[in-house]
Amino acid sequence: MDRTSAPVHHQLDREKFEEERNRVLGDPLQDEEVAELVERYRHSDCARQINLGKGGVTHNMIDDIHNHWKKAEAVRIKCLGVPTLDMDNVCFHLEDKSFGKIIYRNINIVLLYRGRNYDPKNRPVIPLMLWKPYAPIYPRLVKSVIEGLTYDETRELRNKGLNSEPLMKLTRNGVYVNVVERVREALKTEEVVRLDCTHVGTSDCKRIGVKLRDLVPCVPILFKDEQIIIWRGNLNQEQPSDP
Repeated sequence: MDRTSAPVHHQLDREKFEEERNRVLGDPLQDEEVAELVERYRHSDCARQINLGKGGVTHNMIDDIHNHWKKAEAVRIKCLGVPTLDMDNVCFHLEDKSFGKIIYRNINIVLLYRGRNYDPKNRPVIPLMLWKPYAPIYPRLVKSVIEGLTYDETRELRNKGLNSEPLMKLTRNGVYVNVVERVREALKTEEVVRLDCTHVGTSDCKRIGVKLRDLVPCVPILFKDEQIIIWRGNLNQEQPSDP
């Protein structure tokens, strides 16, 4: 079986996608046009608003965006919860899945423009999800003994984290845009840090831990009573020795 054809088809599909997206967007907006759209849609009382929560960019959300685009050139999207840890990723998927273009971004608020040549009658058909899919089964996030440490060292680090002052207190469905940078900076001087996630919820705590592990990067070593304990990792292992 020829295993080399899939990447070629994928590349062609991607090129076709970009070509169609550029056709719908049309000529770039002038600064005056952007300013007018931003002033019209950026305010909190805007009727064309969609909330993006912990589910991220879903099929149903993309359908909502196109429904707003029937009568409005842009839609205001307010992002909350775990996705706000990585707003670059949110913005990429919004543009990638909707064919639109982000013309304004401020903290957790983005404006998504439909394009000059957008035709509501020829909008893509979005299959709606009428049921909640089963949660994926992930490998265990935190092991009993952290890799590279002994049992006693792991226990000592966890106790140190639990007894330390919290670096931040996160709220349920809050805005976490500065959390990654705060944790990254703290771990330059601290071995472990604690995030107080009281009332955030156990599942969201683990989602936050996974995001921080990949974005900081760092090592989550304990989730307990809605507290996240994060270790900066074994610096001796991470830094290569000089030749």
